[in-house]
Parts: sequence; C-alpha cells; structure tokens
Amino acid sequence: MIRMISLTVLAPALLAACSMAPHARDNSPSTIRDGMLVGPNQMTLYVFDRDTAGSGKSVCNGPCATNWPPLMAKANAAPTGDWSVVTRDDGSKQWAYKGRPLYFWAKDTKPGDKTGDGFLNNSWHVARP
Repeated sequence: MIRMISLTVLAPALLAACSMAPHARDNSPSTIRDGMLVGPNQMTLYVFDRDTAGSGKSVCNGPCATNWPPLMAKANAAPTGDWSVVTRDDGSKQWAYKGRPLYFWAKDTKPGDKTGDGFLNNSWHVARP
C-alpha cells in the first residue's frame, strides 16, 4: 500500500521532469522556436554586430544593457557545444552562441515578438541557430 501511494505521489513529478523543455535537459540556455533562438522565457534572443564573435566580451553595457538585457549565465556556468560564457564589464556572466553574446529586447512584450530585428541601423539581429 505504501509503495502504491509513493508511486501516486512521485509519478506526476517524474512525468514533469521528463517533459522539461530541451534547454533544461541538454544544458543549453535556449531553445529554437520558429527558426530563432529564444530564452527560457520563450522571448526572442538577439545578437549585436558591434560585439566581436569569440572575444569573450560584450560591448552592450550600461544604458545599452537596459534596452538589451543580456541572457545572463550563472557564475559557475560552463561552455557546452556551441555555447560559451562571456564576462561582462561588471564581472557578471552572459551566454554567447557561437561566440556571439545574446540579448533580449526590452520592447518585445510577448513570445514571438521580434521588434528589435534590424534596430539601430540594422546592427541588431534575431539570433538563429
């Protein structure tokens, strides 16, 4: 009887764990939706032409980062596959895909929005795999 109750209680939790989004299972910080990278919140991710791929840095800091919030990484985040971690000017960590730091756009209001694509003389672009 106790085993039956344990399974009844644990089964929903186990099923939920098995159905987690791909980014949660493979340690990548985003998923692909409609051909673009989206963050854990399903919001569109962007890259900035002024960032130098592979430099390990982001040039979007201060007021820029208010409008273009970085896809933050935990302090102990480790690179995996095409994913790397860059150090921001304030010492915090940010995810990069194929060496390019990733950002959200503050004016996107719901999943699927991509109003930042082409912004600032076409220097911001939707991040694609």
